[in-house]
Amino acid sequence: MKNMIVVLSILLLIFIVFQSFMAISSCNIEKQKYKIIKKEKDYEIRYYPPATFATINSSARSYRELSGGGFRKIAGYIFGNNETSTKIAMTSPVHMDINESGSSMSFVMPSKYDLKTLPRPNDASVEIHETKGEYAAAIEFGGYANDAAIQKYAGLLENALNEKGIKAIGNFRYLGYNPPYQVMGRKNEVIVEVEWEQ
Repeated sequence: MKNMIVVLSILLLIFIVFQSFMAISSCNIEKQKYKIIKKEKDYEIRYYPPATFATINSSARSYRELSGGGFRKIAGYIFGNNETSTKIAMTSPVHMDINESGSSMSFVMPSKYDLKTLPRPNDASVEIHETKGEYAAAIEFGGYANDAAIQKYAGLLENALNEKGIKAIGNFRYLGYNPPYQVMGRKNEVIVEVEWEQ
């Protein structure tokens, strides 16, 4: 019994150290830049400047469907499945637009790259493009994401914007910040483009 307690204690310590390392690693990777324009109690309005994305389009209609295959294809691109076999650093967040008419998943490319300097993907389903600048409202939640949580926070954000008379444009999108094996300190967001005048 005593040996089992010792083993379990060691395993717990290893788990805590590993999760702490994951949380620190997540903090150290490059994140998509934005400027906070207005902070409310439950959400904030941000300005996202143009950025370069690698995107795949999909017929998936759920978070689970999109997150598996979509992630592998774009991850393949940044891990070297491109014309120069270049390894591109992972950034955060991962963008997911999940809707009935067609979904997409995007990785933000590191800021040192642009359309001219990024290698072309070997997989034709991976599209490299630049986004336009946009104002967006964002709401944060913790834990592991799923369709129910994404829909719940999209609804909360929509209601909060309606209360303030702020018009949402287009689809509510999901942003994921952590690798799946990180258990502690997980961060997720739902965002939507909004009409905003300075």
